[in-house]
Order: sequence, then C-alpha cells, then structure tokens
Amino acid sequence: MIYEIAVLPVYKEQIENFRNAFAQVAPLLCRAKGYCGHMLAQEIETPHRFNLIVRWQSLEDHTPGFEASEDHRVFMLGLQDYFSEEPQVYHIEGVAFSKGGPLF
Repeated sequence: MIYEIAVLPVYKEQIENFRNAFAQVAPLLCRAKGYCGHMLAQEIETPHRFNLIVRWQSLEDHTPGFEASEDHRVFMLGLQDYFSEEPQVYHIEGVAFSKGGPLF
C-alpha cells in the first residue's frame, strides 16, 4: 500500500472556497485506477495548510498513472488558484492503520 501525502498551502482568505473547490474535483480522484481512499485534513497549528492523504494500490497508479491523466489536469485546474505556494508531494509505503497493535 502506498500513501501519497500532499501538503497544500492555501491563501488564508480562501480556505472555505478551497474546501468547496476540492469537493467539486474530488470525484476525479476517486475514479482513478488504483485509488483506495483519501482524507483531506486541515492542519491545527497552521490552519491555512491542508494535508491530502491518498491511499494507492501502487506508486505507478499515482505516478505516472493519475498524474499523467486528463482527470489530474482538471483536478489541479480546479484547485491551483487557491494555493499560496507550490504544493509539496511525497510518498510513503505502509499498511493500513491498525487498532491496538504495531504498524510495522
């Protein structure tokens, strides 16, 4: 299981508009090959930053898969005006969260 973590810095005055825009483009992400779920979380200490965590079957499903697609282009077009800086994206490998036991 691969997790994509995207740190999304949003203009402070655009937070609600960003949330609405994300809700509009999220179906493009959800229909991607290898998509296994996502969470958009607003940071507590820095509320104008969001973390988008997407679970993928494989790294290839995300990149080059979704990133090279027309859906990704439209997804980013719907969000890019809300970013105060370039988003930072990285990947980690791991299992799904478990309750009460070690994750490794």
